[in-house]
Amino acid sequence: MKNIKYYLVIGLSAVFTACTDLLDIEPNNKITPNELFNNPNGAKAFMATIYRDLPIEDYMFMPGTSGEGGFNNPTGNIGLLWYANICEEAVQSQWGEQSPGYVIRADYFNHGYETLRNINLLKSIIPTLDIRDSEKKELEGEAAFMTAYVYFYLAEKFGGVPLIKELQEYDPANPGALVVPRSTEYDTWDYVMQQCDLAAAQLPKERSDRRATRWAALALKSRAALYAASIAKFGELAPMEGEAVTKGLAGMKPENAAYFYQHCIDASLTIMTESNHKLYKPNPASPKEAEENYRSIFVNPNQTDGEAIFIKGIVKEGSEFASSLNYFIEPYQTQGQGKMSPALNLVDAYEMKDGTPFDWNNPTHVANMYYDASNKETRDPRLYKNVLTNGSIWQKQKVETFEGGKNKILDGSTKTGYYLRKYMNPSVSLDPDKPNKLYHHYVLFRYAEILLNYAEAMNEWKGPDATAEGCPLTARAALNQVRDCADMKHVTENGADFTAKVRNERRIELAFEGHRFYDIRRWRIAGLDEVRNLYGVKITKSGTSLSYEKVLLQQMYWNDKMYLFPYPQNEIYMNPDLGQNPGWSNGN
Repeated sequence: MKNIKYYLVIGLSAVFTACTDLLDIEPNNKITPNELFNNPNGAKAFMATIYRDLPIEDYMFMPGTSGEGGFNNPTGNIGLLWYANICEEAVQSQWGEQSPGYVIRADYFNHGYETLRNINLLKSIIPTLDIRDSEKKELEGEAAFMTAYVYFYLAEKFGGVPLIKELQEYDPANPGALVVPRSTEYDTWDYVMQQCDLAAAQLPKERSDRRATRWAALALKSRAALYAASIAKFGELAPMEGEAVTKGLAGMKPENAAYFYQHCIDASLTIMTESNHKLYKPNPASPKEAEENYRSIFVNPNQTDGEAIFIKGIVKEGSEFASSLNYFIEPYQTQGQGKMSPALNLVDAYEMKDGTPFDWNNPTHVANMYYDASNKETRDPRLYKNVLTNGSIWQKQKVETFEGGKNKILDGSTKTGYYLRKYMNPSVSLDPDKPNKLYHHYVLFRYAEILLNYAEAMNEWKGPDATAEGCPLTARAALNQVRDCADMKHVTENGADFTAKVRNERRIELAFEGHRFYDIRRWRIAGLDEVRNLYGVKITKSGTSLSYEKVLLQQMYWNDKMYLFPYPQNEIYMNPDLGQNPGWSNGN
């Protein structure tokens, strides 16, 4: 039998197999695994290629095919904000009506498995590399982290998927060997847990090069386990039918929820008790200080003293797209395009400064929507660093989104009465005469999310004030730690009201970080009118007084089959045993 040699092409990670004596001759224009990985720069280049290809839905991601969008979108367009624009977080100012169903056009499935093939290639050659055992251990840990991340990304969209755990070889005599059956949704999520545990056991605790650490692996496990538990617990709110459900390929049993909640709690608690990660400046002296602390997390996460657990660098300072996010998001009057209009749905979720929920039926709340008569802020400090409201100051200019105001005149300006503030770096200048391009970062995992994951899991498992063996922190205590950072009053509610507070805290703390689109799915609430109806505010100015009107902009289409994405039809043609997800036929 012929020996098979693998060769890597930097940037493409292409794999070639030899099947004749002639092709067994080593080509002189390729790099062998040892040549690549024995060179520190070569090893970093290949590893960076896989990190680059991880399906991280950051703000450079846009659903679409090659050249139109995708991951690490070269056009510099917005990405994570895509998901904000197809749920009730925001409205894209230059689109027509939006729908959560639009995301199915992205090639999620193939991108995931192409990345997995490169990861499995890495796994297969690590034992052969002429490097120290400690280095091999770290590489194996990184490969496990990457594997877990890709399968998490696939499971949250498709439910159960084929688990390809090692590099596959094509055998012309047995091509069917490449066909892997679809695993149950439970087994898929459980495999993510296993790979996270393997990664956490083998990765170092600290690194300076933005590669995965033990804590990044546990943060991924915390999030993935919470998602899995929710799908198991709340799946019956939108019951599915069909062969995929009968076989366990789509959906899980309610009794599986406790298993995954426990995984979430354990992973979260390990980060909380054993790592150096912590909330950034958890005891602000004033709401203004709380605002500035919150802003800093997203403008320069490297300086947040342990809040950021895993950071992805988007673009470098001075590069062509270094200020692209500001360009797409800032209002026209500061040279931006103003594409992002946060929805009133989100703005209404921010409480008044005293902790009471904002209420349109309360005339005092409406009269002091964002500022009182003395121009003091009246809402949760985080609102002002997530959203530009009427009266906000941006680049030394007052934002005017009232009818006829300077930020509400042009076509394409805000549809909702708001602009995005989060991620905007005021040091960036879009002025063509005085440009200043700065780098962007994307925080994939941060400590506040870990606390919110823990609070939700503990509450669903035991209740708001319960503890358990090895779990001394209550859900309420974890939740209130996050609120302390915002200088907001502690939550005192119980029962269903406490659960609502947990969900709302996640909504406002993690706004525009890519969570809401998936949260409304795992909780099975995407079909509710309060989620489907998109609202804006119409502000009318008369003299020096302002009046506010809540305006329905759109009711998004929803069908419960959209809780899972459809399998690509061409994949089903090649592997009929995959089956289609409930409610879908030929991708429709």
